[in-house]
Amino acid sequence: MSTSAAGYDLSPLSPAEVDRLAADLSQEERTVLLDHGTERPFCGTLLDNKQDGVYHCRLCDLPLFSSASKFDSGTGWPSFFEPFDKDHIRYLEDHSLGMTRTEIRCPRCDSHLGHVFPDGPPPTGQRYCMNSVALTFRQS
Repeated sequence: MSTSAAGYDLSPLSPAEVDRLAADLSQEERTVLLDHGTERPFCGTLLDNKQDGVYHCRLCDLPLFSSASKFDSGTGWPSFFEPFDKDHIRYLEDHSLGMTRTEIRCPRCDSHLGHVFPDGPPPTGQRYCMNSVALTFRQS
């Protein structure tokens, strides 16, 4: 078993478990999480959320971001300057759309979450640009 510094099991889920969890996803959630799509800007339900809590992976419920690291990037997607735990994000080089970007995925279920860019605020300078449909919010 692989465990994060925050104490969460990061062992990859089996394809059967991912299929079981994906059974109740909407078409838009499937498109983003499983097919690596992107929701339209300024339409996500979590963009303007200002409550205290933690944003989790919509598919496997792994904590991904704290509300303390959320900021308004003006891009139309929920944005964060650091993850809940550095091991709770997997990074992949993405060459789609004629550019090179860094895709971020859930390390446990391999769901597509969004992208990270080097134009965020201090202290990290990172902007984790997330799809609202890839997240579930739990208020603290």
